[in-house]
Amino acid sequence: MAFTFKQLKIFAMVAEHQSYTIAAKVLFLTQPAISMQVKQLEEYVGMPLFERVGKQVALTEAGQELLTYAESIAQQMNEAKLMLDELKGVERGKLHLTMASTANYFAPQLIAAFKRQFPRAEITLDVTNRAGLVDAVEQNRTDMAIMGKPPSGHHLKGIPFIDNPLVVIAAPTHPLVAKQPILLADLADEPFIVREKDSGTRMAVERFFDRHNLELIAGMEMNRSEAIKQAVMAELGLGIVSLHTIEMELALKRLVVLEVEDFPIKRQWHIVYRDGKRFAAIPEAFKIFVLEQAEDLLNIPDY
Repeated sequence: MAFTFKQLKIFAMVAEHQSYTIAAKVLFLTQPAISMQVKQLEEYVGMPLFERVGKQVALTEAGQELLTYAESIAQQMNEAKLMLDELKGVERGKLHLTMASTANYFAPQLIAAFKRQFPRAEITLDVTNRAGLVDAVEQNRTDMAIMGKPPSGHHLKGIPFIDNPLVVIAAPTHPLVAKQPILLADLADEPFIVREKDSGTRMAVERFFDRHNLELIAGMEMNRSEAIKQAVMAELGLGIVSLHTIEMELALKRLVVLEVEDFPIKRQWHIVYRDGKRFAAIPEAFKIFVLEQAEDLLNIPDY
Protein backbone atom coordinates (compact mmCIF):
# COMPACT_ATOMS: atom_id res chain seq x y z
CA MET A 1 0.00 0.00 0.00
CA ALA A 2 1.37 3.43 -1.00
CA PHE A 3 1.70 6.21 1.54
CA THR A 4 -0.83 9.05 1.66
CA PHE A 5 -0.56 12.83 1.80
CA LYS A 6 -2.12 12.62 5.25
CA GLN A 7 0.72 10.40 6.46
CA LEU A 8 3.30 12.80 5.03
CA LYS A 9 1.60 15.73 6.75
CA ILE A 10 1.60 13.88 10.11
CA PHE A 11 5.21 12.82 9.62
CA ALA A 12 6.29 16.42 8.88
CA MET A 13 4.40 17.72 11.93
CA VAL A 14 6.08 15.17 14.25
CA ALA A 15 9.45 16.12 12.76
CA GLU A 16 8.77 19.83 13.28
CA HIS A 17 7.79 19.46 16.96
CA GLN A 18 9.97 16.43 17.72
CA SER A 19 7.01 15.04 19.60
CA TYR A 20 4.07 12.71 18.85
CA THR A 21 2.07 14.36 21.64
CA ILE A 22 2.44 17.93 20.38
CA ALA A 23 1.78 16.85 16.77
CA ALA A 24 -1.42 15.16 17.91
CA LYS A 25 -2.62 18.34 19.64
CA VAL A 26 -1.82 20.54 16.62
CA LEU A 27 -3.62 18.20 14.23
CA PHE A 28 -6.51 17.51 16.63
CA LEU A 29 -5.80 13.77 16.56
CA THR A 30 -5.06 11.25 19.28
CA GLN A 31 -1.49 10.21 19.97
CA PRO A 32 -2.22 6.55 19.06
CA ALA A 33 -3.58 7.73 15.70
CA ILE A 34 -0.40 9.71 15.07
CA SER A 35 1.79 6.75 16.04
CA MET A 36 -0.18 4.39 13.80
CA GLN A 37 0.15 6.66 10.74
CA VAL A 38 3.90 7.07 11.25
CA LYS A 39 4.29 3.31 11.73
CA GLN A 40 2.45 2.62 8.47
CA LEU A 41 4.69 5.11 6.67
CA GLU A 42 7.78 3.44 8.12
CA GLU A 43 6.51 0.05 6.97
CA TYR A 44 6.10 1.41 3.46
CA VAL A 45 9.60 2.97 3.51
CA GLY A 46 11.12 -0.14 5.07
CA MET A 47 13.23 1.87 7.51
CA PRO A 48 12.64 3.77 10.76
CA LEU A 49 12.04 7.48 10.34
CA PHE A 50 12.41 8.55 13.99
CA GLU A 51 14.52 7.52 16.92
CA ARG A 52 14.04 8.34 20.61
CA VAL A 53 16.28 10.98 22.17
CA GLY A 54 15.19 11.29 25.78
CA LYS A 55 11.58 12.47 25.84
CA GLN A 56 11.79 13.67 22.27
CA VAL A 57 12.09 12.04 18.87
CA ALA A 58 14.66 12.86 16.21
CA LEU A 59 14.79 12.10 12.52
CA THR A 60 16.89 9.23 11.28
CA GLU A 61 18.91 9.67 8.09
CA ALA A 62 16.00 8.16 6.12
CA GLY A 63 13.62 10.51 7.93
CA GLN A 64 15.71 13.54 7.02
CA GLU A 65 15.72 12.56 3.36
CA LEU A 66 11.97 11.89 3.33
CA LEU A 67 11.26 15.20 5.07
CA THR A 68 12.87 17.10 2.17
CA TYR A 69 10.46 15.45 -0.27
CA ALA A 70 7.50 15.82 2.11
CA GLU A 71 8.09 19.57 2.36
CA SER A 72 8.41 19.86 -1.43
CA ILE A 73 5.18 17.93 -1.95
CA ALA A 74 3.39 20.08 0.63
CA GLN A 75 4.58 23.24 -1.13
CA GLN A 76 3.37 21.95 -4.51
CA MET A 77 0.01 21.02 -3.03
CA ASN A 78 -0.33 24.52 -1.57
CA GLU A 79 0.54 26.05 -4.93
CA ALA A 80 -2.03 23.83 -6.63
CA LYS A 81 -4.68 24.91 -4.13
CA LEU A 82 -3.83 28.58 -4.67
CA MET A 83 -4.05 28.11 -8.43
CA LEU A 84 -7.46 26.42 -8.16
CA ASP A 85 -8.67 29.11 -5.75
CA GLU A 86 -7.54 31.76 -8.23
CA LEU A 87 -9.44 30.02 -11.02
CA LYS A 88 -12.58 29.99 -8.89
CA GLY A 89 -12.00 33.62 -8.00
CA VAL A 90 -11.49 34.68 -11.67
CA GLU A 91 -7.89 35.75 -11.05
CA ARG A 92 -6.53 33.56 -13.80
CA GLY A 93 -7.72 31.03 -16.33
CA LYS A 94 -7.90 30.37 -20.06
CA LEU A 95 -10.20 31.66 -22.78
CA HIS A 96 -10.30 30.24 -26.30
CA LEU A 97 -12.00 32.79 -28.53
CA THR A 98 -12.81 32.36 -32.23
CA MET A 99 -14.02 35.21 -34.40
CA ALA A 100 -14.97 36.27 -37.90
CA SER A 101 -12.22 38.08 -39.77
CA THR A 102 -14.29 41.28 -39.79
CA ALA A 103 -14.51 41.23 -35.99
CA ASN A 104 -10.72 41.42 -35.90
CA TYR A 105 -11.05 45.17 -36.51
CA PHE A 106 -12.55 45.79 -33.07
CA ALA A 107 -12.12 42.64 -30.95
CA PRO A 108 -8.52 43.48 -29.92
CA GLN A 109 -9.91 46.57 -28.14
CA LEU A 110 -12.29 44.37 -26.16
CA ILE A 111 -9.56 41.88 -25.32
CA ALA A 112 -7.15 44.63 -24.24
CA ALA A 113 -9.78 46.17 -21.95
CA PHE A 114 -10.62 42.74 -20.52
CA LYS A 115 -6.93 42.01 -19.89
CA ARG A 116 -6.60 45.23 -17.92
CA GLN A 117 -9.20 43.84 -15.52
CA PHE A 118 -7.91 40.24 -15.61
CA PRO A 119 -4.19 40.51 -16.40
CA ARG A 120 -3.48 36.84 -15.65
CA ALA A 121 -6.08 35.52 -18.09
CA GLU A 122 -4.55 33.48 -20.92
CA ILE A 123 -6.37 34.15 -24.20
CA THR A 124 -6.08 32.15 -27.42
CA LEU A 125 -7.55 33.82 -30.50
CA ASP A 126 -8.48 32.16 -33.80
CA VAL A 127 -9.80 33.97 -36.87
CA THR A 128 -11.77 32.02 -39.46
CA ASN A 129 -14.72 32.18 -41.85
CA ARG A 130 -18.38 31.65 -40.96
CA ALA A 131 -18.33 27.90 -41.64
CA GLY A 132 -15.24 27.52 -39.46
CA LEU A 133 -16.88 29.53 -36.67
CA VAL A 134 -20.00 27.38 -36.63
CA ASP A 135 -17.96 24.17 -36.73
CA ALA A 136 -15.58 25.27 -33.94
CA VAL A 137 -18.45 26.19 -31.61
CA GLU A 138 -20.56 23.16 -32.51
CA GLN A 139 -17.65 20.74 -31.99
CA ASN A 140 -16.70 22.47 -28.71
CA ARG A 141 -13.21 23.40 -29.96
CA THR A 142 -13.63 26.95 -28.68
CA ASP A 143 -15.28 28.59 -25.70
CA MET A 144 -17.22 31.07 -27.80
CA ALA A 145 -17.23 32.96 -31.08
CA ILE A 146 -17.74 36.56 -32.11
CA MET A 147 -19.78 36.56 -35.30
CA GLY A 148 -23.03 37.67 -36.89
CA LYS A 149 -26.29 35.93 -36.16
CA PRO A 150 -25.66 32.18 -35.89
CA PRO A 151 -27.53 29.84 -38.24
CA SER A 152 -30.56 27.98 -36.90
CA GLY A 153 -30.55 24.22 -36.40
CA HIS A 154 -27.02 23.98 -34.98
CA HIS A 155 -27.76 24.03 -31.21
CA LEU A 156 -25.98 27.38 -30.93
CA LYS A 157 -26.94 30.31 -28.73
CA GLY A 158 -26.20 33.84 -29.88
CA ILE A 159 -26.47 36.98 -27.77
CA PRO A 160 -26.22 40.34 -29.59
CA PHE A 161 -23.91 42.91 -28.02
CA ILE A 162 -23.35 45.72 -30.55
CA ASP A 163 -24.68 46.95 -33.88
CA ASN A 164 -22.88 45.93 -37.07
CA PRO A 165 -24.17 48.22 -39.84
CA LEU A 166 -23.29 47.32 -43.43
CA VAL A 167 -22.67 50.30 -45.70
CA VAL A 168 -21.97 50.91 -49.37
CA ILE A 169 -18.43 52.18 -49.97
CA ALA A 170 -16.88 53.82 -53.02
CA ALA A 171 -13.66 55.45 -54.08
CA PRO A 172 -13.82 59.26 -53.63
CA THR A 173 -13.61 59.61 -57.42
CA HIS A 174 -16.61 57.37 -58.16
CA PRO A 175 -19.37 59.18 -60.15
CA LEU A 176 -22.04 58.27 -57.59
CA VAL A 177 -20.29 60.31 -54.90
CA ALA A 178 -21.53 63.50 -56.59
CA LYS A 179 -25.12 62.19 -56.95
CA GLN A 180 -26.01 61.61 -53.30
CA PRO A 181 -28.51 60.77 -51.92
CA ILE A 182 -28.77 57.68 -54.10
CA LEU A 183 -31.79 55.54 -54.92
CA LEU A 184 -31.43 51.78 -54.74
CA ALA A 185 -32.35 51.61 -58.40
CA ASP A 186 -29.20 53.62 -59.17
CA LEU A 187 -27.14 50.64 -57.99
CA ALA A 188 -28.77 48.20 -60.41
CA ASP A 189 -25.98 48.31 -62.99
CA GLU A 190 -23.08 48.83 -60.61
CA PRO A 191 -20.52 46.03 -60.17
CA PHE A 192 -19.83 45.12 -56.54
CA ILE A 193 -16.74 43.67 -54.91
CA VAL A 194 -18.32 40.99 -52.69
CA ARG A 195 -17.38 38.49 -50.01
CA GLU A 196 -17.29 34.74 -50.63
CA LYS A 197 -20.55 32.77 -50.90
CA ASP A 198 -20.74 31.43 -47.32
CA SER A 199 -19.81 34.76 -45.71
CA GLY A 200 -22.36 36.19 -43.29
CA THR A 201 -21.94 39.62 -44.93
CA ARG A 202 -22.50 38.17 -48.40
CA MET A 203 -25.66 36.36 -47.31
CA ALA A 204 -27.04 39.48 -45.61
CA VAL A 205 -26.40 41.57 -48.74
CA GLU A 206 -28.02 39.00 -51.01
CA ARG A 207 -31.11 38.84 -48.78
CA PHE A 208 -31.30 42.65 -48.85
CA PHE A 209 -31.13 42.81 -52.64
CA ASP A 210 -33.71 39.99 -52.98
CA ARG A 211 -36.15 41.83 -50.71
CA HIS A 212 -35.86 44.88 -52.93
CA ASN A 213 -36.14 42.86 -56.17
CA LEU A 214 -32.67 43.86 -57.31
CA GLU A 215 -29.87 41.74 -58.71
CA LEU A 216 -26.49 41.93 -57.02
CA ILE A 217 -23.84 42.16 -59.73
CA ALA A 218 -20.74 40.47 -58.34
CA GLY A 219 -17.87 41.99 -60.26
CA MET A 220 -15.20 40.34 -58.10
CA GLU A 221 -15.25 38.01 -55.09
CA MET A 222 -12.89 38.43 -52.11
CA ASN A 223 -12.54 36.45 -48.89
CA ARG A 224 -11.44 39.39 -46.70
CA SER A 225 -12.84 42.85 -46.02
CA GLU A 226 -9.34 44.27 -46.41
CA ALA A 227 -9.17 42.97 -49.99
CA ILE A 228 -12.57 44.49 -50.76
CA LYS A 229 -11.45 47.88 -49.48
CA GLN A 230 -8.30 47.79 -51.59
CA ALA A 231 -10.29 46.84 -54.70
CA VAL A 232 -12.80 49.64 -54.12
CA MET A 233 -9.99 52.17 -53.63
CA ALA A 234 -8.55 50.94 -56.94
CA GLU A 235 -11.91 51.88 -58.54
CA LEU A 236 -12.80 48.30 -59.47
CA GLY A 237 -16.36 48.67 -58.17
CA LEU A 238 -18.48 49.39 -55.12
CA GLY A 239 -18.33 47.41 -51.89
CA ILE A 240 -20.62 46.62 -48.97
CA VAL A 241 -18.74 46.17 -45.71
CA SER A 242 -19.16 46.52 -41.98
CA LEU A 243 -18.78 50.11 -40.83
CA HIS A 244 -16.39 48.80 -38.15
CA THR A 245 -13.82 47.93 -40.84
CA ILE A 246 -13.32 51.36 -42.45
CA GLU A 247 -12.58 53.80 -39.63
CA MET A 248 -9.04 54.48 -40.84
CA GLU A 249 -9.99 54.78 -44.53
CA LEU A 250 -12.74 57.27 -43.70
CA ALA A 251 -10.39 59.37 -41.58
CA LEU A 252 -7.81 59.42 -44.39
CA LYS A 253 -10.54 60.07 -46.99
CA ARG A 254 -9.53 57.06 -49.05
CA LEU A 255 -13.09 55.73 -49.06
CA VAL A 256 -16.54 57.29 -49.01
CA VAL A 257 -19.72 55.84 -47.52
CA LEU A 258 -22.51 56.41 -50.01
CA GLU A 259 -25.85 57.67 -48.75
CA VAL A 260 -28.06 55.01 -50.32
CA GLU A 261 -31.79 54.46 -49.88
CA ASP A 262 -32.57 51.90 -47.11
CA PHE A 263 -28.93 51.64 -46.09
CA PRO A 264 -27.21 50.78 -43.84
CA ILE A 265 -28.22 47.12 -43.62
CA LYS A 266 -28.85 46.59 -39.92
CA ARG A 267 -27.01 43.65 -38.41
CA GLN A 268 -25.55 42.87 -34.99
CA TRP A 269 -22.47 41.20 -33.60
CA HIS A 270 -23.17 38.21 -31.35
CA ILE A 271 -21.39 36.23 -28.69
CA VAL A 272 -22.08 32.67 -29.84
CA TYR A 273 -21.60 29.46 -27.90
CA ARG A 274 -22.93 25.93 -27.81
CA ASP A 275 -26.37 25.76 -26.24
CA GLY A 276 -26.10 24.39 -22.69
CA LYS A 277 -22.33 25.00 -22.47
CA ARG A 278 -20.96 25.42 -18.94
CA PHE A 279 -18.23 28.06 -18.84
CA ALA A 280 -15.19 28.15 -16.58
CA ALA A 281 -14.71 31.39 -14.64
CA ILE A 282 -12.67 33.38 -17.20
CA PRO A 283 -14.86 32.62 -20.25
CA GLU A 284 -17.95 33.47 -18.19
CA ALA A 285 -16.31 36.72 -17.07
CA PHE A 286 -15.44 37.61 -20.68
CA LYS A 287 -18.99 36.95 -21.86
CA ILE A 288 -20.41 39.20 -19.14
CA PHE A 289 -17.73 41.85 -19.83
CA VAL A 290 -18.58 42.02 -23.54
CA LEU A 291 -22.33 42.12 -23.01
CA GLU A 292 -22.05 44.87 -20.39
CA GLN A 293 -19.22 47.04 -21.72
CA ALA A 294 -18.74 46.56 -25.47
CA GLU A 295 -21.17 49.31 -26.43
CA ASP A 296 -19.26 51.85 -24.32
CA LEU A 297 -15.83 50.68 -25.46
CA LEU A 298 -16.45 50.46 -29.20
CA ASN A 299 -17.29 53.56 -31.19
CA ILE A 300 -19.02 53.11 -34.55
CA PRO A 301 -17.30 55.51 -36.99
CA ASP A 302 -19.17 58.59 -38.19
CA TYR A 303 -19.58 59.11 -41.92
